[in-house]
Amino acid sequence: MTKQLEEIFGFDQLEQAELTVQPEKLTSEETRTAIIEIDVTLDKIDAALPAIRNLDSSDTELDEIAELAKESFENLSDLGMNVDSRYSAELFAVASTMLGHALTAKTTKLNKKLKMIDLQLKKLKLDQDAAKNGNDLDTIPTAEGQLLTRNDLLERLIGSREQKDK
Repeated sequence: MTKQLEEIFGFDQLEQAELTVQPEKLTSEETRTAIIEIDVTLDKIDAALPAIRNLDSSDTELDEIAELAKESFENLSDLGMNVDSRYSAELFAVASTMLGHALTAKTTKLNKKLKMIDLQLKKLKLDQDAAKNGNDLDTIPTAEGQLLTRNDLLERLIGSREQKDK
């Protein structure tokens, strides 16, 4: 808040400090175990993603979009607090739209990663099923062909008809 609004409404810095919610205090051991669990999970996700190309470039673009949207939200919110009340509603509506864009960018990024992981897991399952059934791609029989002219083909067709007639 601005100083003028604090003076007008009689807010005190101490009152605002009392209104803030204090996060739950964790012991150092609980913090370490939580960090280790998060690191293990992130390592699993990172290990699943290296086969995907150009994922990092789109991730940085989505992060930039989210950051710009958050900055716009903060700027518009500050501006909405400092203008006349009849204009502030529209500013706050636009600010909430910006925050929605930031959320959409982050959600899109996460959905893309989860979809890639899902596709890789499906491919791994198909590979395992193929290995169990012995249906390797190398063992699938393929057809062999010959290069023939039109006349050679006609001769073979006529020859096969003559053999059927006999």
